[in-house]
Amino acid sequence: MTSLSTAAVPTRTASWGELFSGRNAWRAVAVTGGVALHAINVHIVTTVLPSVVQDIGGVAWYAWNTTLFVAASILGASLSVRLLQELGPRRTYLAALAVFVLGSIGCATAPGMAWMLAGRTVQGLGGGVLAALSYALIRFMFEAALWPRAVALVSGMWGVATLCGPAVGGVFAQLGHWRWAFWALLPVALVQALIVSVQLPPRAGAAERDAPRAALPIGQILLLIASALCVATASLFDTLPGQIGMVLFGLGLGVVLARVDRRATVRLLPTGAYAPFTAFGAIYACVALLLIGTDTEIFVPYFLQTLHGHSPLAAGYLTAAMAGGWSAASLLSAGRTGPRADRMLRLGPVVSTLGLLGLLLLVPVVRFAPALQTLGIGLALACTGFGVGMGWPHLLTRVLTLARPGEENLASASITTVQLYGMAIGAAVAGLVANAAGLTDPGGAAGAQSAATWLFASFALAPALAAVLAQRFLAARH
Repeated sequence: MTSLSTAAVPTRTASWGELFSGRNAWRAVAVTGGVALHAINVHIVTTVLPSVVQDIGGVAWYAWNTTLFVAASILGASLSVRLLQELGPRRTYLAALAVFVLGSIGCATAPGMAWMLAGRTVQGLGGGVLAALSYALIRFMFEAALWPRAVALVSGMWGVATLCGPAVGGVFAQLGHWRWAFWALLPVALVQALIVSVQLPPRAGAAERDAPRAALPIGQILLLIASALCVATASLFDTLPGQIGMVLFGLGLGVVLARVDRRATVRLLPTGAYAPFTAFGAIYACVALLLIGTDTEIFVPYFLQTLHGHSPLAAGYLTAAMAGGWSAASLLSAGRTGPRADRMLRLGPVVSTLGLLGLLLLVPVVRFAPALQTLGIGLALACTGFGVGMGWPHLLTRVLTLARPGEENLASASITTVQLYGMAIGAAVAGLVANAAGLTDPGGAAGAQSAATWLFASFALAPALAAVLAQRFLAARH
């Protein structure tokens, strides 16, 4: 088991020029394009959801659009290692794109919320494979010195999405044609399929082909998904004891999963992932907590439209500031090594916490000039994402470098698994907190104001705890 004090850290980071030169440039586009498509879709859905519930109803199921999408993504990410071995990079990528497109068509044609949730689930399955492939392909398509840059580039795709997603979703929502926002994803997927067909190899490398076929930890996968869904189901209970009981039951399933997986022959997460005093345990906990903090983004467009009178387009772009801050910080911090990288890991969660506290002060009520308050909200959202991005390349690079021999593919795929579980739990709890605070009853401006207050106040605790863990992790290394 790898201890905190022996964590391996890359000693050299290649330049951006090395990543974007020769064949590496097109490989980078092929590897990261799926994440770009996934991220654009996330921003489109975040932007159009207020219009969706106005048209087809289902505000009580608002957060389930994210919860089911992420739960299905967990399954997709878990399947990615086996698919990569059996089908090779090219066919696995193309199959994932096909499933994602099928889900997008389902969303575009949804007559009601149940159909929409089904489409989001199918989208999530394909998106989970695409996201996991982005990290898995980095390890054997680029040399180790390029890994931090490649990881940062994957994160940077969220920045690309901030330019496209809110525009597509906002324009169609304002025109009253939100369904076309989903249809618009299809030509993007087609372009990515063409690039992948040319750039990715049809078969995995010799090491991957000759390795024993990865068995699927079906029991652990089902426990992970059940844990997230049980927490989400708590929002459907009318009484506080029922809600609390369901949350505790869902988290209890997560504890059972940890116990089962640590003893299993076929594992879901690498050795040491569940122990908080190992490098994997500390890093994965930070990853999950930082993702939970960003799940407040789900409700921001609704708050901005309901409380501050913003249009769907303006609310979408303002919300995208969180992803933009994340991307900018990831790209800026990727070249840091040694003590400078450690500094990013320490400061990042603190910055994210301050951003959420800023949203707590600015979103629930109008305090001063609307234009000035809008600017403040945008800065607070960007600050929340910037804090995550500061340490993100260094957290994920440590996962890749700490993998035990024989667990390299598992470690790569597990990055996405942990991310998605954190997002699923965060989205489920966000829905529970918002509904319990009055989002649906009394609803309207009063309900949105109460929901925003409780949501930002409670979720600021997640990155604050990540800051404590990061400090503990780094102190143990010295």
